[in-house]
Amino acid sequence: MELTIFGIKNCDTMKKAMKWLDDNGVAYHFHDYKKEGVPEQRLREWLEALGWETVINKRGTTWRKLDDGIKATMNTEKAVTVALENPSVIKRPLLQNDSFITAGFNADEWQQTLK
Repeated sequence: MELTIFGIKNCDTMKKAMKWLDDNGVAYHFHDYKKEGVPEQRLREWLEALGWETVINKRGTTWRKLDDGIKATMNTEKAVTVALENPSVIKRPLLQNDSFITAGFNADEWQQTLK
């Protein structure tokens, strides 16, 4: 699988991440949740590999708007349902290829991972 960056085009963090990839000559495919939806199988892979606590962005407005009961009882299966219904609750960006999955943008980590 080629390197794919998953997220939302208008997100500032996504813009920084894609600029970093471009500036470092890293080829990638951009998957926009708003236009293409969230691929459920990939979402399940992310949750299995990283845990819902990493994949779900608990600092964003989408998380804060969720019902307190949902937040209090969040688990992997609920994370699938919530993320499919509200893609903006997924931490951005998610970067994936055949050998790794990472959530969030950290230039230093990406430099090490993408060498």
